[in-house]
Amino acid sequence: MKYIKKFGENLKQIRLNKNLSQEVLAFTADIPISQIGRIERGEINTTISTVKVLAEALDISVKELFDFEIK
Repeated sequence: MKYIKKFGENLKQIRLNKNLSQEVLAFTADIPISQIGRIERGEINTTISTVKVLAEALDISVKELFDFEIK
């Protein structure tokens, strides 16, 4: 669970650094806004396909979404 939560926190930070709302990211990625929220809160373990779509919508590499440390 810790890994899923950290992934969500990283996604949120990247999104905020790009000055994007959850709504804009959801629209760009064609993902329901509720799903973006659940991913960012670490409530769901998202699929690899969704990770790829999110990375493309954020104009980053998939690797950047996993660039965090677990302590």
